[in-house]
Amino acid sequence: MSAGTLPLLNLVLHEPEIPNNTGNIGRTALVLGCSLHLIGPLGFDTSDKACRRAGLDYWPRLGVKHHDSWASFHAEQSPSRLWFFSAHARRSVFDAEFQRGDWLVFGKETAGLPESILRAAPPDSCLRFPMVEGERGLNLATAVCAAAYEGVRQFSARGEIRIDERGVILP
Repeated sequence: MSAGTLPLLNLVLHEPEIPNNTGNIGRTALVLGCSLHLIGPLGFDTSDKACRRAGLDYWPRLGVKHHDSWASFHAEQSPSRLWFFSAHARRSVFDAEFQRGDWLVFGKETAGLPESILRAAPPDSCLRFPMVEGERGLNLATAVCAAAYEGVRQFSARGEIRIDERGVILP
């Protein structure tokens, strides 16, 4: 993502707990030109030393933005067009029309997004992934990747981005 360019999407993780999931999500953000926002408290260390030890050589290029809380995230970013992902939402991710710069918000691995956030969200902005009945939700990294690529698919279908013959996303 070049300076001054709006990210394709803003990926937001609320209190993520598992470092491997966040690392995978960081890789997805990087390859798609998305931004990554982590809202604390985090369940792991993201210091330079911890990232080097984990082999996250791409982490410095990602430019992760850290926020102490949901309130500080809102105060610092003033996000518009938020989409909230929950296994309890009624609307399918495939019914949403993503726009460049939208904010995709995901909860922690063990509990999802807090009820306080979901209650305050407009119902049409809460999305789920279709699943067979009786199964648990997707792994966090898988869900974020699927949502981000659905956005890329929509942008490409509308001609807002182009994907060349090598698979490179072009503005």
